[in-house]
Amino acid sequence: MRDPRFLFTFTPMSTLVQISVLPEEQEDEAKLLEIALRKLKIPDSRVREWRIRKRSIDARRAPVLINLQVEIWQGDEERREIASFIPKAVADARQIAIIGMGPAGMYAALRALEGGIKPIIFERGKDVRSRRRDLAMISKEQTVNPESNYCFGEGGAGTYSDGKLYTRSKKRGNVAKAMEWLVHFGADANILVDTHPHIGTNKLPKIIGAMREAILDAGGEVHFDSKLTDIRVENGQIKAIRINDDSWLAFDDVVLATGHSARDIYYLLHAKNIEIQAKAFAIGVRIEHQQQLIDKIQYHGDDQNPYLPPASYSLVEQVDGMGVYSFCMCPGGVIAPCATAEGEVVTNGWSPSKRNNPYSNSGIVVSVEPRDLPNYTADDPFVCLNFQKAVEKACWEAAGRSQRVPAQRMIDFIEERVSADFPKTSYHPGIVSVDLNTVLPPMLTKRLKKAFIAFGKKMKGYCTNEAVIHAPESRTSSTVLIPRDTTSLSHPEVQGLYPCGEGAGYAGGIMSAAIDGINCVDAILKKYSEKES
Repeated sequence: MRDPRFLFTFTPMSTLVQISVLPEEQEDEAKLLEIALRKLKIPDSRVREWRIRKRSIDARRAPVLINLQVEIWQGDEERREIASFIPKAVADARQIAIIGMGPAGMYAALRALEGGIKPIIFERGKDVRSRRRDLAMISKEQTVNPESNYCFGEGGAGTYSDGKLYTRSKKRGNVAKAMEWLVHFGADANILVDTHPHIGTNKLPKIIGAMREAILDAGGEVHFDSKLTDIRVENGQIKAIRINDDSWLAFDDVVLATGHSARDIYYLLHAKNIEIQAKAFAIGVRIEHQQQLIDKIQYHGDDQNPYLPPASYSLVEQVDGMGVYSFCMCPGGVIAPCATAEGEVVTNGWSPSKRNNPYSNSGIVVSVEPRDLPNYTADDPFVCLNFQKAVEKACWEAAGRSQRVPAQRMIDFIEERVSADFPKTSYHPGIVSVDLNTVLPPMLTKRLKKAFIAFGKKMKGYCTNEAVIHAPESRTSSTVLIPRDTTSLSHPEVQGLYPCGEGAGYAGGIMSAAIDGINCVDAILKKYSEKES
């Protein structure tokens, strides 16, 4: 076993060494190489090539440091290049249907092209550019298009809600493939280096458009404004689907990648007596601070350092038997209206690539198990969904039945006092002053109040009346699980139906959804290979 005290490791291809430098030194390549070689005790004459492989910020204490993993090639060692995406021509190949064009659906389609299968994508929403008009309508006219919004449309929810790429997935090979494909289609190569990679809402549409063009060029198909409305199952096998209540389309394999807000899909499966289950999720509020305050807290007062990016944070606390934690933290970001139907309000957050807005926002949510809910019964798959819907409707009612949201200053919320006024907010539809203690369920408000106090002790200055709570943050993940076999990844009751990504309960962000899309198509390819062998 390797001695853990060693600061570097050797592989047959390269040498890795960990170094730490001040923020202003991170762009000085000569200095970085000098420090790395000094640690390795090798002369620069032996260096054939080198690069920064990983980069992270160490802000645990002052001064803030930049941690770098340097990779060095010596002599005849060969550098592995970024893998290119190489599709096959599939116009006349075996077909699969992919329902949804979020990251799970798009990566399923790309993997299908790579494997020689023709993907036919059906997306209920619009293409990535056309979606912008509908997003503007939510903010300006407070009108929600139930088929085209922040959640539905090409690229899925992540396209216009930030584009954060980090994942806790342990499938590292798949993570590398997914990230490298993003670079292939136009993302900055720094996403392969940064510990918390981020593309930005302003840059994602172009990348997603390039992916769509690759799918079409290889012979795949993409159909927008195409909503799955029915499925046909015979003898435990998927046989056909209906789009927009039109004619039946025959498919033996359907990847169901509809996202966590496609509630009609859960109702459809339930009506067809196809098993679905209630699933744990998280729900709470979105909190907004001035970004400068978060920088000052996290960087120990060094909030004007031009060599440091806008600071983020990650908070978690166990409160009365439930976890309360930060979710989708957006430095330099904006709070967005993410409802998918009239009669509800939903918030989420996003950041542009430069993260240069003056606000910081993050979801602060409470983990909820189905059994925690008052109406829980073991055979009700909709108990969490119904709770989620009730909270969203209550907030809509409290804010005057519009896309404005009920809001409260943080200390006012803790002390159960209606806020008399507010600082400026990034939430464009607007906010309405209410006591959130009278709107949100007590099981949430009691824990959120205790968590905010605890977070203020962990981050001095975080718990302040200059912070504004926007409610609710409710679409953290699916409230329903669509079960699947652990080996075939097909639904245990319906062969050929592949529940996939966030909407099925198997992902929690862009990258994990993309990886799941790849995995589902890998399972289909394996099935074909076994049949043909």
